[in-house]
Amino acid sequence: MHGPSSHAAEGLVPRLIEASVRRRAWVLGLAALLLAVLAAMASRVKLDALPDLSETQLVLKARFEGAPPTLVEDQLTYPITSELLGLPGTQTVRGFSMFGEAFVYVVFADDVDPAQARLRVLERLPRLQSRLPAGATLALGPDASGTGWIYQYALTSTSGQGLESLRSLQDFTLKPELQAIEGVAEVATFGGAPQQLQIEPLPQRMAQLGVSPEDLMRAVRGANRTAGGGAIEMGRQRFLIAADARLRIDDDLSALPVKTLPDGAVVRLGQVARAKLGPAPVEGVGALSGEGDVVGGIVVMRQGAHAHQVLQRVQARIQQLKPSLPPGVEWRETYNRAGLIERAIRSLGLRLVEEALVVGLVCAVFLGRLRSALVALVTLPLGLLAALALLQAQGITANIMSLGGLAIAIGAMIDASVVMVETLHRRLERPAASDGAHWLQVVASAREVGPALFFSLLVITVSFLPVFSLQGQEGKLFGPLALTKTYAMAAAAALSITLVPVVMGLVVRGPVQRERRNPLNRLLRRIYRPALRAAMARPQWAVVIALGLALSAVVPLQRTGAEFMPALDEGDLLYMPTTLPSVSIDEAREILRRTNALIAAQPEVAWVHGKAGRSDSATDPAPLSMIESVVVLKPRAEWPQPISVEALRQRLQTEIRLAGLTNAWGFPIRTRIDMLSTGVKTPLALKLSGDDPARLQAYATQAERVLAQVPGVESALAERTQQGRYLRIELDRHKAQLLGVDIGTVMDLVQGPLAGMPFDVISRGRERVDVVLRYPQSLRESAEAIGQIRLAGMGGSEVTLSQLAEVKVEDGATELRSENSRPVAYVLLTLGEQDAATVIAAADAALAALSPPPGVQQSWVGQYLRLREARWRLWGLSGLTLLIVAGLLGLHFRSPLRVAAVLASLPVAVSGGLWLNHLLGFKLSFATVVGLIALAGVAAEFCVVMLLYLDQAVRARAPDGQALDPQQLRAAVLQGALLRLRPKTMTAAVIVGGLLPMLMSEGVGVEVMSRIAAPMVGGMITAPLYSLLVLPSLYLWLAGKTRPQASAAPSNPVAELAS
Repeated sequence: MHGPSSHAAEGLVPRLIEASVRRRAWVLGLAALLLAVLAAMASRVKLDALPDLSETQLVLKARFEGAPPTLVEDQLTYPITSELLGLPGTQTVRGFSMFGEAFVYVVFADDVDPAQARLRVLERLPRLQSRLPAGATLALGPDASGTGWIYQYALTSTSGQGLESLRSLQDFTLKPELQAIEGVAEVATFGGAPQQLQIEPLPQRMAQLGVSPEDLMRAVRGANRTAGGGAIEMGRQRFLIAADARLRIDDDLSALPVKTLPDGAVVRLGQVARAKLGPAPVEGVGALSGEGDVVGGIVVMRQGAHAHQVLQRVQARIQQLKPSLPPGVEWRETYNRAGLIERAIRSLGLRLVEEALVVGLVCAVFLGRLRSALVALVTLPLGLLAALALLQAQGITANIMSLGGLAIAIGAMIDASVVMVETLHRRLERPAASDGAHWLQVVASAREVGPALFFSLLVITVSFLPVFSLQGQEGKLFGPLALTKTYAMAAAAALSITLVPVVMGLVVRGPVQRERRNPLNRLLRRIYRPALRAAMARPQWAVVIALGLALSAVVPLQRTGAEFMPALDEGDLLYMPTTLPSVSIDEAREILRRTNALIAAQPEVAWVHGKAGRSDSATDPAPLSMIESVVVLKPRAEWPQPISVEALRQRLQTEIRLAGLTNAWGFPIRTRIDMLSTGVKTPLALKLSGDDPARLQAYATQAERVLAQVPGVESALAERTQQGRYLRIELDRHKAQLLGVDIGTVMDLVQGPLAGMPFDVISRGRERVDVVLRYPQSLRESAEAIGQIRLAGMGGSEVTLSQLAEVKVEDGATELRSENSRPVAYVLLTLGEQDAATVIAAADAALAALSPPPGVQQSWVGQYLRLREARWRLWGLSGLTLLIVAGLLGLHFRSPLRVAAVLASLPVAVSGGLWLNHLLGFKLSFATVVGLIALAGVAAEFCVVMLLYLDQAVRARAPDGQALDPQQLRAAVLQGALLRLRPKTMTAAVIVGGLLPMLMSEGVGVEVMSRIAAPMVGGMITAPLYSLLVLPSLYLWLAGKTRPQASAAPSNPVAELAS
């Protein structure tokens, strides 16, 4: 067991220590300069609440006015998705076919740069446009990610301003101003309706006078023109010629000539149509706290922008715009991510300060001197600032996760300082005779433990490598945490052998209180000594107990559920219910108003801003049947009772029960990321894919009934996209030919005046208004009314549409979804307290009784599946990291027994972490695994330093390398372990004390940080037990297998060290 340690680090590290002490003025000056530089860099780091977890994806939006979803799917979505599947790096292409619009989401592999992905899609746009039908348009969505919705507002009026006026104000004044801000990708609008100049034809009069819809459109276009006539020279000046015959919104169009009849009479527009301003059809409405319709805006941030700075610029521009708003118009901020960012940074910053204070207090109590505690803390500001500065250099945001990496690193960062200071304390119990002798003691103390400490910090850093291997959302979530922890540990390692010895020599002076005179240390020795003697007397039993502890981890593993990530409380809620797909816009408005009023009535709620349907953004493919309401909560101090957000959600879930409405709850940022990455808005869903959407819908309805009965499922909802209502016009070609009606004329009628397709634009200042030819409401309100629309037949006769076509009511698709050009359907599951893994197992058993139709495949999608997919990769890389750590330990110790003894501490430490995680009621997640990985590194470090102390004690009794008799060996091991007691207890107390604030406090980000901290705190119970009791027993038990070598004679420091 006493194999020699590697001397690779014992050459360079001691020389660095000696050089630093020798040139201590330079070291202090460089440290001060470095502190200033790092502070300046860290102050410019980007701030955000969460890392951007969204995948590299682009959105395309295609419009085909008036087309039903089936036609949109066939003519737009399928050609676009099939073409984009061939792009390099494409992983998934999702299509959404809706009334008049198609949304296509192209998801790329993580290694594809967003700018490169955008370029690839832009190169295909001309080719894609050429494959679309006439009248269809295609555009690339904004350069934004799933976390881009950073600000939301509503416009209301107390002076009688109508929604049309508010919508015009939003679209033509406020929206351009906000979109011009640096970092803003777009500003989306919802609620209200843009105005149209609606030309309402009178079919009977048109048929009598032989006027076609094309005649009306041609007349308006001809009267709405401008022309440039070049330039002429008059005198000594140049004049530009311009002719302007544009129509104005307020113009009277009734006298506009439309057609000249054979008898010379002129048919004017007022004879065959009426012109009026009216609202355009919309696919979304907005409401604020149940008070009625409002116009809303959403500020979408450009991908990679600095969220906090963009929000500051947005708010500054809003303050400039507010004085110019019309009288009575109010700007009401309804969602601002700046509050979440500031709460998150403040919460984690407070945790860091609390950790530093706890660490300082622990060191002062154990060492008995405040100055010694300050030395232990000297690495913190430089280490933490170095990590933040490197984040700034890489363009990575400081967020909950990156600051969390610093929080879990603090305890391990100061461990080297603690051990060095404790070693110097033992030497200073006998004060030095002179200042030169004092510095020799400083160097000797640092050299004694420096190489082993440096190596231990290296092991802790290497043990975190599996976290860097994570991909997808988990990689983006924990990557910043791993970076900051690694940077901080690397900085701490460098400072421990350069700055710490210098500061230690300057601040810690003798004489110091003997360790045995400290009451706390005496108490610890009184407890530890008999326990260690008992373990050394029966080492076999110590090993058996350690093995039992390790094996006991099976119990919490079996009894603890699993989840991808704990829900992160963002401070606000997102309510996303779904109603029937055939819902009318008036009914959707009423449901939105009622649900918002119910939510706003809760005493914990400040306000609710919601929309039914979609905004005018390509990032928002919501159908009219889907409601999204941002529920802004009051500060917790204003709540009447101290309940959790989950308890509030449960109460809202109980109180909001409307017929045909299925509730779903989440958080604004997280839910939108999940929707864009998985295609569904709930944490778990059953995906069905096949070739026939109707067959998929039928099986999804059956699966819904089965899954609703599964334990742990709060609600199950099959998206009933096939239950929309259609008025289908089926032409009889034979009758059309007999009556002399061209089929193309009927199609133009359906696509034009029946659908209301825009055909021109008129302006009023900066406002632009579409000109639309559309039949009046009386001709579009029923199948019978549509059947009575008149057309010109053979020889100028009048023919009704019902004479040559059947107009009937049918069920059909309101939305068609596809993935990789194949139709898909989903059954959405909302889960209760049960974990997803257990629910999936029970659901699979329940679904076994159903028989999917031929050609239908089913699979699970959602965040839990990411955990399952990445789990094996994580365990495999953890095994590889274990081999790397074992290799490093082998190089250091050159003894397989020592390597095995150190590695044996890991399962014992992990068992403590798993037990505490289970007792706290936490589910296993990636956060838990990250905490266990961090724990493993610290546990290995405990054992490495313990072996150092045991070796030093044995060599002190055998300076010439001679063998010790059993009594001498037992005494040496006992002495070495007792010497390690104080620094080991200090380290464990520092780590536990530093992590307890995260485990016990409340605030933004605590959900994730507590899951990381729990296994580390639990492991700080079992890991020290192994290194303090089992490892010395093993050392003594296996003493006969190897013999200790005498330590190499230490090099004599040069005389300048003391100067």
